[in-house]
This record gives sequence, structure tokens and C-alpha cells, in this order.
Amino acid sequence: MTRPVIEIENLTRVYQMGETEVRALDGISLTVEPGEFLAVMGPSGSGKSTFMNIVGCLDRPTAGRYVLEGVDVSGLDRDQRASIRNDKIGFVFQSFNLLSRTNALENVELPLLYSTKSKITEEQVRAQAMKCLERVGLGPRWDHTSAQLSGGQQQRVAIARSLVNDPAIVLADEPTGNLDSKTSVEVMAIFQELNDEGKTVVLITHEPDISEHAKRVVMFRDGRILSDVPVTKRRVVARVARAANAGGPS
Repeated sequence: MTRPVIEIENLTRVYQMGETEVRALDGISLTVEPGEFLAVMGPSGSGKSTFMNIVGCLDRPTAGRYVLEGVDVSGLDRDQRASIRNDKIGFVFQSFNLLSRTNALENVELPLLYSTKSKITEEQVRAQAMKCLERVGLGPRWDHTSAQLSGGQQQRVAIARSLVNDPAIVLADEPTGNLDSKTSVEVMAIFQELNDEGKTVVLITHEPDISEHAKRVVMFRDGRILSDVPVTKRRVVARVARAANAGGPS
């Protein structure tokens, strides 16, 4: 039997705000199986951002267990979480988070330079990064800086960077928040393709139409899971014509 990629049991996160105790997460439990496409939704203050931070090993819970690919990361220290984060989690952020003075290829290479999985040569690093850029249709623009790329192209670079270490999960935090509707659909098509190829994707979003690209939606409210349901009318996006889009504005 295949083990879940993510196992969360009675997870709680409490913040102390002066004399007030804020329970950002209040005893949530869920599992994510390999190859799932999960969307996490909820209003501001619902706990979805805290959930993302813990799943992404950016924070740790006050109580409860979080097991990532069989490793209990709940009590790991900062350095241990950083190692897990770099090797097992691919991040895609709303603001792209690209280094402005380096080109697309160098941005994608960066996680490999900090990876503890194995030591590879400079040529292998470059080849792996180029493969990921080509995967998202930006091979021809490998030498372009962020200023030379549109928002959609910058997000494609960010997706390529998230894949370069072959992570256990791709964690996307509002990945379409800075994109227009057409480009948002193109980006979601890439996530769907990755998921169809077997990659586990966890998407944080407040947009119902974006969550419909996933296969399962978990709704948060007041630090608890309000609902956890499959997407019955999934929006399936046609495969992106990457060769055509690589040189365009998207």
C-alpha cells in the first residue's frame, strides 16, 4: 500500500498576541496521497496561510504531527526544516520571488546548488535546469532576466524552479494572484499537466474558479477544516501550446 505524501494529525498552531491566544490552526487532520491535486481555500484568518507555512516547513506546529514522505517534521529545528524544504518541496509564490539580476536559467538552478540529495557537476546542474525551463516552454528565453519577461513568463520560471529538485510536492501559494485571467488559465494548465504526470500539487487560493482546476478542495474556517470534497465539475484546461507561447506576452 502506498504511503501518503502528507499525513497531518491533530495539528494545532497557537500564536500569542500580547495577552491574547490566537489558535490559527485548531486540531486539523488530513492526508494527501501521491499524485493528488489539492486546493486549500478559506477567507482571511481561516488558517490556510498557517497551514501552508507548516506544510512548507517554514513554521512548525504547537502540537500535533506532520509527516512528509514518511518523515515526521513536526519537531525539526530550523536547519533541519530548511534541508527538508529544499529537497522535498517545490515552492511557487504569487510574487514569483525571482532574483532580478540573474537570468531565468540561473534562477532555476538555484535550488540545486543548495540540495543535499546529491552532489552533481556544474554541467549537470545546468542541464537539469534547462530541462525544467523547456518543460514550461521557456527554453528559448533561458538568458532573459525578470525585467525581460512578462508576469506569466516569470511564473513559468518559478514553476520550473519548483521542479528542478524533483520534489515530493509542489506547493503553490496564490500562483495566479498577479496574473490576468488568460495567463492564469495557462499557468493552471501547467499545474494540471504536472499532476497528470504524477506530481503531487497543493494549491493555496482564495479564488473559487482557480480551485476548480484541482481534484479536491479543502475549505478552512476559524482554524478548522469546514469541508473536504472532491471537485465534481473540474475545469480541465487544454494542454498549453508552449512553443507558441514561449515568445509571446503570456
